[in-house]
Amino acid sequence: MAYDGKWKIILSDFDSDDELEMLAVAAMAMEKLNTENSSAIRRGSIQGHSVIFRNRVEGHERLYRDYFAKSPTYPPNLFQRRFRMNRSLFARILSNMEVYDPYFVQKKDAVGNIGLSPLQKMTAAIRMLAYGVAADVVDDYVRIGESTAIESLQRFASAIVAIYSDLYLRSIT
Repeated sequence: MAYDGKWKIILSDFDSDDELEMLAVAAMAMEKLNTENSSAIRRGSIQGHSVIFRNRVEGHERLYRDYFAKSPTYPPNLFQRRFRMNRSLFARILSNMEVYDPYFVQKKDAVGNIGLSPLQKMTAAIRMLAYGVAADVVDDYVRIGESTAIESLQRFASAIVAIYSDLYLRSIT
């Protein structure tokens, strides 16, 4: 051990065995803590990072009521204008996304909280594409964080190319 010389000097300054024992116990406890902290692999949230409770379920329910319920709040012509496609095309693309990429399937997180719905992820991607807005703009309505909106857009674009390129996309001439 590299600290043997230092420990001998420190230990020689103590008069009683009780003081030595207390110091030894404290030193071992500190060393154990240092070893645990340095060897522990961090998983989960970023330490010191603030978490915003977005109420994902409420966001999904509002999105569903507004556009996808049997009698939605907004009529089909507003869906067409806001999403730049009709509802049946949106539903078909969403269904293909869920089959192609498991990212678009709703899951529970490590704590057991229900994650973002496929509707929320795809709506964020479509709105960013349709309106040309930044990722943090879709947070208010869709209830999705900026980094998740960006990931949704990237995965959406990759999936669209993979799923539909043979059928709809042609080579550059």
